[in-house]
Amino acid sequence: MSSDRDEFGAFLVGFIVGGLTGAIVSLLFAPQSGEETRALIKDKSIELRDLASQTAEDALARAEAAAAEARVRADELTKEARARADALGKEVRSRGEEFAKEVRTRGENALDAVRKPKKSGSETPPATS
Repeated sequence: MSSDRDEFGAFLVGFIVGGLTGAIVSLLFAPQSGEETRALIKDKSIELRDLASQTAEDALARAEAAAAEARVRADELTKEARARADALGKEVRSRGEEFAKEVRTRGENALDAVRKPKKSGSETPPATS
């Protein structure tokens, strides 16, 4: 985007400088009286001023359009990022709840195993001597 503006700015400066140079050269080499030359310089300067003004207005309009487009794109990207963040948050919450349930179940199973007495058929009474 910056490259386009730089190229357009360079074009605009070159266009104006070239126009002024051409106007000056044509006035200096034209076989006219001083009064005619001054009138011609005045007319050409008005033309160039109007052309420069129109070119600047066009450049401003393009810059405003580009800025509006950038704002729209930024809004779209913001909405997309929020949607992704919400989805990721939901996924993390869901996985966290599943993990908590699994840990709770394993803990309860471990407690049940510890609390239940072991039953085995080979228990022998202690030997007396």
